[in-house]
Amino acid sequence: MTRYALNLPVSLKREAEEQATRQGISLNQFIMWSVSEKVTSLRQELDDPNFPGITYRRGASGWVTPILRGTGIRVQTIAYDTQAGLLPEQIAEEYELEVSRIREAQSFYEAHRLEIDASLKAELDLEKKRG
Repeated sequence: MTRYALNLPVSLKREAEEQATRQGISLNQFIMWSVSEKVTSLRQELDDPNFPGITYRRGASGWVTPILRGTGIRVQTIAYDTQAGLLPEQIAEEYELEVSRIREAQSFYEAHRLEIDASLKAELDLEKKRG
């Protein structure tokens, strides 16, 4: 992760602190969550044309997440399976998909790793606070 000094107007900072308190999270987590959500929503409006098989969906948690188009399978699920050592053919068999779709999800994750990982971290941090 990288640090970024942020200058906020006093009134906006106060409002953000109030929202963070209502959510039961720190101001830092709230700002990271807000920026992640905004970046994702902007990306949702413009799916990456290099990855036509990937789109965005708002999940039950409210987070917007890249998924394999026409499925509910999250790109990060494919990335986790890959990191666990499964081959694309094994993952494809498990989800009854073509291997090319798994490879596209893997490529999408590599191209968007920073955003996906930041969004996932914010989501996990929020779950820890609630749990």
